Amino acid sequence: RALGRGGRSLGRDRSAGDELPDGVFLVRVEGAGYRWHTQKPYYFIRFVVVEPEHVAGRSVAGRIYCTPRAMWKLSWFLRDFGYDTELLGKEEIEDKALIGLSGVVKATHTIAHGIRMLNQQGFAPSSQWEELSAGLCNHVSGSEVSR
Repeated sequence: RALGRGGRSLGRDRSAGDELPDGVFLVRVEGAGYRWHTQKPYYFIRFVVVEPEHVAGRSVAGRIYCTPRAMWKLSWFLRDFGYDTELLGKEEIEDKALIGLSGVVKATHTIAHGIRMLNQQGFAPSSQWEELSAGLCNHVSGSEVSR
């Protein structure tokens, strides 16, 4: 299935009810790949939602930039999603090693140039899902998804 920017399928029209709402989700990496761009290289990441149950199975895509100023966010994602520490220590990222990793993502959407795009505003290890999904605080605070 070909994906367009913002995770929209190019082959079918999606209704607004089929799109993932803003919120905190337990997700699994379904696809990943490095995309070179002269000013803003990035990793294209496709997630499938595991929890909450009412949106489970939905696929959503986003970018994690890897410019020098944005490397902190890529490192945060890799650490919290349990990327191989040996590869991380060698400063190597293998696309195939990202597939199947799971964690929590705080997702919001924005519209830029008429295109709805996903923003990953925070990450946490999947072990924190129960605590974060309790619904007490679904906001980003500092460098954590929620407290």
